[in-house]
Amino acid sequence: PRTTKMAGIGSSNYWEDLRKQARQLENELDLKLVSFSKLCTSYSSSRDGRRGDSSDTTPLLNNSTQDRMFETMSVEIEQLLAKLTAVNDKMAEYTNAPGTASLNAALMHTLQRHRDILQDYTHEFHKTKGNFLAIREREDLLGSVRKDIETYKSGSGVNNRRTELFLKEHEHLRNSDRLMDDTISIAMATKENMTSQRGLLKSIQSRVNTLANRFPTINNLIQRINLRKRRDSLILGTVIGVCTILLLLYAFH
Repeated sequence: PRTTKMAGIGSSNYWEDLRKQARQLENELDLKLVSFSKLCTSYSSSRDGRRGDSSDTTPLLNNSTQDRMFETMSVEIEQLLAKLTAVNDKMAEYTNAPGTASLNAALMHTLQRHRDILQDYTHEFHKTKGNFLAIREREDLLGSVRKDIETYKSGSGVNNRRTELFLKEHEHLRNSDRLMDDTISIAMATKENMTSQRGLLKSIQSRVNTLANRFPTINNLIQRINLRKRRDSLILGTVIGVCTILLLLYAFH
């Protein structure tokens, strides 16, 4: 009986050690899964924040760092899940061991609770990991599409720039042609005005000649007036010349 009692004590300690290991692993998994979920959320937010920035200077270091952290944390969580699975298996073996029949119901209840926790953590891990991989795959695809669009836009931008320059040059030529047409039109209008004025002056001159021929007295009067104007002009020119010579002589003496 004493040996059976000692064996029961030893088995009880073994069960408690397994439960402590299970709880410790569950706590570690809980913390890891919280950090893992935050990593996936920050990864999605950072991608969404950079989606509107299409410049070539967008830093890519954050993405690569988060990818490395994702891989590292995935391996760590998978290792913890494997350890917790091994502990649960040991607990299941203990419940089936001889001498535990009296405590089998309580042990099975505890074991089932640990198994449920393991199943929940495993489901949460695979769900978070699947969401992360889906977001990364989608963003990589969208990034490739955006790159193709930017390449197309850059090529189209060069073509549009050339087309714009051609259109501006064509507009300048059209403006030059319009200015030349306006200049030619102004010159033609000036020529027509001068022609009409010359015709008008000729008609006035012919009328004056007609009147002079018709009235000889007026013609003689006009001739005298012209002669007097010439004489006055000669006298005025002579006076100005003499005055100029006297001023020069006075200035040099």
